[in-house]
Amino acid sequence: MLAENGENWSQWADAFADRLAARAVAAEASRTLPPETIQEAHDAGFFGILAPAGVGGQGVTFATFMDVVRRLSRGCASSGWTLSFLALHAWMLAKLGAEAQAVLFKDGAMPLAPAPLAPTGKAKRAAGGFRIAGRWEWATGVNHASWVLVNAVEADTQEFRFFALPIGQVEIEDVWHVSGMAATGSQAVVVRDVFVPEHLSLPARQMAAGASPGEALHPGSTLGYPLRAALALVAATPALGAAEAALDYYRDRMRTKQQAFSGGARQGELQSTHLRLGEALAEVNAARLVWEEARQALEREGPNGAQASVEIQVAMRLAGAQIVRLANTAVDRLAASAGASAAMLDAPLQRQLRDLQVMRGHVMFDWDRTAILAGKVALGFPTTPADLL
Repeated sequence: MLAENGENWSQWADAFADRLAARAVAAEASRTLPPETIQEAHDAGFFGILAPAGVGGQGVTFATFMDVVRRLSRGCASSGWTLSFLALHAWMLAKLGAEAQAVLFKDGAMPLAPAPLAPTGKAKRAAGGFRIAGRWEWATGVNHASWVLVNAVEADTQEFRFFALPIGQVEIEDVWHVSGMAATGSQAVVVRDVFVPEHLSLPARQMAAGASPGEALHPGSTLGYPLRAALALVAATPALGAAEAALDYYRDRMRTKQQAFSGGARQGELQSTHLRLGEALAEVNAARLVWEEARQALEREGPNGAQASVEIQVAMRLAGAQIVRLANTAVDRLAASAGASAAMLDAPLQRQLRDLQVMRGHVMFDWDRTAILAGKVALGFPTTPADLL
């Protein structure tokens, strides 16, 4: 565990990021994180970084967690994304009751569980629990999973409910053939009429924020923080890390790269290079400031849980989308002026560009949808379940 070897989380993340960068090409080619990456994270106790101490976790703040994820993502955005989701999902499972926790966190082990959040399954009441069936996209980290957490609609009430299933009860569809974020292994999962006992389920409204059994079991923990606002900020953090790493790569490259047909001049001497770098610096700095402000807001407002104001939750959602948008703009700008050799598959810039382009497709980062929500709330109009608050 991390505490046993004298490192703090920042030191560990910076050192681990270098190893993630060295494995990034292979991870992308295999469309999954290498076993040694999962093992290192496990050995450090990273998968329990957010989970409360009562289930064997570290119980750190979201602010610390997000900073660790940002640092990891400077090495590889796919790795930072996958590792952070697996840690976040262990935190989500800690919201379930004591009977479930005795199974999920047996002997202090951290359950590794993808958690596709869209309610694309069906659930029907049965004696002692539910029978569920459905297909869910996208199950980030399923290649490393011991459990799966899925969202389904109850037939009788039409309410959403989460269900935890052992990995052996689901089928994995190999559908994640993508241009970016390939190493996340975000496959689809299918469940065909499986029984899930009541204690391994939780109404979605309790998962989202407020009054979950886990909160009562672990007072003073972060389990009551508003889920979707936290998710938006955690998921946006790899975009910031990738953009920061892209800036470093571009800056180092421009110091030595010679400009073709320029009589031997270095590209870093050109005013056009100065302009592109200055613009990207401004955009990444802006993304970092938005991230920092939102990170502080989450720590300040998170303890209010379901009582956190709609305005605050929307502001954090907007911040997540803005971070991803700014990161995309900055890295696209850098890639456009970095030269053709920066598109080689062993060059990190081309992968950072593609990863960011795929990240912005996440429903939480749909700019039009998020900006419309923010404008609607600012004018006092009511929200709907489709607004994902």
